[in-house]
Amino acid sequence: MQDAGERVASRIEIHGTVQGVGFRPFVYRLGRDLGLDGWVRNDGGLVVMEAAGPAEAMRALPARLRADAPPHARVHEVRIGEPRGRAPAYGTGFRVDPSSPANRVATGDDLARIPPDLGMCDACRTELLDPSDRRHRYAFVNCTDCGPRATILDELPYDRERTTMRSFAMCEACADEYADPADRRFHAEPIACPACGPQLTWRAAAGDRRGDDALDAAETLLRGGGILALKGLGGYQLVCDATDQAAVARLRARKHRPAKPFAVMVTGPEEAAMLAGLTPAEVALMTSAARPVVLVARRVGGPLATAVAPGTDRLGLFLPATPVHHLLCADLARPLVVTSGNLADEPIAIDDGDAGRRLGGLADGFLGHDRVIRSRYDDSVVRVAAGRPSVVRRARGYAPEPLGLPFPAPEPLLAVGGQLKHTFTIARDGTAIVGPHTGDLERQDALEAFTTSLRQLCRVAGAEPRVVAHDLHPGYLSTQYATALPLTRVAVQHHHAHVASCAAEHGITGRFLGVAYDGLGLGDDGTLWGGEVLLADLRSYRRIARFGRAPLPGGAAAVRRPARMALGYLFGAERLGDGPRPPLEALAAPLLRRLPEAEVGTVRRMVSRGVNCPAASSAGRLFDAVAALLGLADNATYEGEAAVTLETHAAAHGAAPALPWRLTTRDGLVVYDPEPTLHGALQALRDGADTGSVAAAFHATLAAVTVAVCTRAAERHGTAVVCLSGGVMQNRVLVESLVAGLAAAGLTPLVNERVPANDGGLSYGQAAVAAARGRGE
Repeated sequence: MQDAGERVASRIEIHGTVQGVGFRPFVYRLGRDLGLDGWVRNDGGLVVMEAAGPAEAMRALPARLRADAPPHARVHEVRIGEPRGRAPAYGTGFRVDPSSPANRVATGDDLARIPPDLGMCDACRTELLDPSDRRHRYAFVNCTDCGPRATILDELPYDRERTTMRSFAMCEACADEYADPADRRFHAEPIACPACGPQLTWRAAAGDRRGDDALDAAETLLRGGGILALKGLGGYQLVCDATDQAAVARLRARKHRPAKPFAVMVTGPEEAAMLAGLTPAEVALMTSAARPVVLVARRVGGPLATAVAPGTDRLGLFLPATPVHHLLCADLARPLVVTSGNLADEPIAIDDGDAGRRLGGLADGFLGHDRVIRSRYDDSVVRVAAGRPSVVRRARGYAPEPLGLPFPAPEPLLAVGGQLKHTFTIARDGTAIVGPHTGDLERQDALEAFTTSLRQLCRVAGAEPRVVAHDLHPGYLSTQYATALPLTRVAVQHHHAHVASCAAEHGITGRFLGVAYDGLGLGDDGTLWGGEVLLADLRSYRRIARFGRAPLPGGAAAVRRPARMALGYLFGAERLGDGPRPPLEALAAPLLRRLPEAEVGTVRRMVSRGVNCPAASSAGRLFDAVAALLGLADNATYEGEAAVTLETHAAAHGAAPALPWRLTTRDGLVVYDPEPTLHGALQALRDGADTGSVAAAFHATLAAVTVAVCTRAAERHGTAVVCLSGGVMQNRVLVESLVAGLAAAGLTPLVNERVPANDGGLSYGQAAVAAARGRGE
């Protein structure tokens, strides 16, 4: 800081999420209020200012930059130094200067922070509905507090000419607002109005339309039970009337999605409360600027078609993220199914031509617009469990907002995640950016979507990775992609990445117990894991407990058919006890009678001969087996369907005592033997218990087993922190039982909150592990 009599001059760099959130207008107004001379501008991914003024005002400036920042800004660091060149002269006033691109890769600073898209604010909503306003019913109204950001950004700094809005020259009225410090659209880069901005378009067999006529055509289609392809913020969506059973059934058939629940959009919290029982925490998530899909408790009855969310007591509800969504909901006055614009397992379409080709057989008409989507972002999904909000799918509204790393990455790194629910993470120094949800990385088009998103995010954020972290499984396309790169490779075991993702987002740097319950992941011994307790830190881990193994008859076929998984436990569960085996087959007679005799015989032979029956210690596969044994799910049309059904029955019943369970040891590990539990469940069914009570008892059993294992391990190893992660931790009933039980035992349970517990969080966990290992300690 430079003192010149009564005046002080400084150069200040503000690091964080400070572009696309109204930060420069805020600094401008703050500088004027404090009586400063100088300027502010975007500089690469930063906001930089040079200012001079009274000593007292300059002393107050850094604190005010943090405390008074716009609501969507995230100030990570404020650096103060000497002005470069002559200090701002007295009486010259404060101004906003043109942005200055910077070579972020060469500076050695953290990754540039890219603003996520923001849902429509209340002020813009008021204008949208005001007949006297010049933006009345304009589908692209926005301001510095809302609108597209990451999805339209070509490069930083975040200025109009570096976004896809550069194609639209501002009219005089918009230019005046953009230049007026008193206007909330001062330097709102996507600013637009009907005279100069993007326009809606309509494409259908009956002909094309634009503007209001396009919206009218779309609403007419939806009223008549049609399926609409809608170009949203981050990609195309498929929309239909959520109260129309036939329309929802047609959408399921065309999308090849027979049972997985659809998300439902409603106008506001009042309409949402008519469909679901909402807690204050869920309302806060629903109305946040991210506008995520929130998983909530569905009300019995109501207007929704039964096909919207079959087999579950939860409902995914969300509010309009954009003006066009709001207009559709308000004009139609009914809830709408709004789901990803793709066939099952494909990436969502963002290009108009690609959407026409891929969605032409799904949609009856296309409501698009002429603003280009630069980056693909699906809708985010969140929930509240054990009183804590947690992200299930991190995408629009959350990504690419950065996360911290407990240990800074010594070199720029890329973590490529797993195979399912794929994300990637780029990291540098203490900053990690988790890329948008891609989907299941089992198809070439999904791989191309991943690599396109990766190139775009690396370029914008200023990342040139030198290290790549990946899963151990050689068959994952992400692993194959990583091994083909000319970079230093770091292999991270699947379940260590899961629990590390939870530990890292909570800032844990020491040892912890990691409970990793999921479907399948390759262990470091070459076998399939999925029900694991680890003693870990971010660099390394040791497996200390596991579930008993069972064969997967047919490998991946057993994942798609829980009945096969049940047969695997009946015919080939790992022998862990010394006494006679429980009479599981006799008790499972209803399952065996229900299944084709040929299938039962084939699976019995496969298991006895060890043909295509890899064994797994998987919590997720045990859930599948129990669901089939209870007669709830023989087949799964989407990942986790059987477990969702089992959880729904457990939640409907409420609390129940645990079934029998046993812990033993093998090869130095504590092992949970599921056979007594399965015997107890089947015995209870034979004795007349309803499936809900047995499902609830099974959940109580796994909670009791986990608390017992963790309590003993905590005493032995001297750590009280327990990180719960893996796809099974999406089970609300189980998580809430675990959190309560572990806390009652004097331990500190942590769950994933900002990254998914499922495989969508793997890449962040891989990045945290690679960064910690890179320190070389």
